[in-house]
Amino acid sequence: MTTRSHPDEGSFRLSMLINDTRYRSITFQVITLFILCLAVGYLVSNLLANLRAAGLNISYEFLGEPAGYDINQRPIDYNSQSTHLRASIVGVINTLIVAVLACTTATIIGVIAGVLRLSKNWLVSKIMAVYVEAFRNVPVLIWIIIIFTVMTAVMPAPKAFRGADAEASMLFDMFAFTNRGVYIPAPQFAAPIFANGFLNWVLVLAVLVGSFFGARALGKWANAQQAATGQRPTTWYMTVAIWIVPVGALMVIMGLYFDYPALKGFNFKGGLQIRASLIALWFALAIYTGAFIAENVRAGILSVSKGQSEAAAALGLRSNRIMSLVILPQALRVIIPPLISQYLNITKNSSLAIAVGYMDVTGTLGGITLNQTGRAIETILLLMAFYLTISLAISAIMNVYNNSIKLKER
Repeated sequence: MTTRSHPDEGSFRLSMLINDTRYRSITFQVITLFILCLAVGYLVSNLLANLRAAGLNISYEFLGEPAGYDINQRPIDYNSQSTHLRASIVGVINTLIVAVLACTTATIIGVIAGVLRLSKNWLVSKIMAVYVEAFRNVPVLIWIIIIFTVMTAVMPAPKAFRGADAEASMLFDMFAFTNRGVYIPAPQFAAPIFANGFLNWVLVLAVLVGSFFGARALGKWANAQQAATGQRPTTWYMTVAIWIVPVGALMVIMGLYFDYPALKGFNFKGGLQIRASLIALWFALAIYTGAFIAENVRAGILSVSKGQSEAAAALGLRSNRIMSLVILPQALRVIIPPLISQYLNITKNSSLAIAVGYMDVTGTLGGITLNQTGRAIETILLLMAFYLTISLAISAIMNVYNNSIKLKER
């Protein structure tokens, strides 16, 4: 049988779906997709039939019922009479909070440790090597428990801050470090734009995002001017203004002030409490994942030819400028792809929060809500959808950044 790669126009026949190389791969993919859909359909049909036989049916009406339980870390208004849906939203926000904090801190720790591990100072490089090997070879759950135990056993109780002969004192009369967590001044708005306090902070975040894109556009304009004239215009003061003026004006309009914590009775009142469970989860994920990121950074730096640093040194650049202007920008092409995986690991490992009582989405929707309602399939499906969505979102955002820094071929 002869396979025709370029048959005559207008002579299409059904046999060409198999014999013609232009259509063969598409044909096999369509057949495979059809078989896969049949298999998934059979499994779903079998699941629904078994549920009906057991007198069960998939329903999400329980999300509108009162939750009946409290959540200690509440970024938005919530009480025990709120719905399971609102409890789930609180858990989602708590998960996102710890994921953002841990990703940011792990990146900072990883970059510093990765650079210092290549230091010519023997002591510094060995200390960083010990950090990397110690933290990445011990399960993150153990680090979570260790940090939480230290926080609750070593830090003083709130009563230690009472009286003239207090055993502990507040830092700058604004920060209190206790075994229940850290109390810090809480920003408040005297004239909020929205009645819902959470929406006011969403507005602040939106202004910051706008400032980011404004500063980015200014940088592109400066690059274009430099390419056209050979001289780069001074833009640092405009960049500072883009970041400070809009958000500063918004703070003035909404009347920003700070509510300071104060000891009243057996605990601190006012301010913002960062619970020990959040701190333990945050720092454990950060230092654990930071060890992996440090190795990614070290590999990225070593991937850059030594001639690059030698050429930069020949131009008179100092070592710190060589690292920030020459080495790291090129190393990012190697660092970013595995960094995406580390961000995903942080987000998924945040589900260990239940070990220290931090109520993330796994603790609310996949924990108490599941046990109270008995809707295991529905809650697990929602959990899967959340983690899948957030993982795909992180991958998409980081891949856009990765494409922006990779080498552009002609």
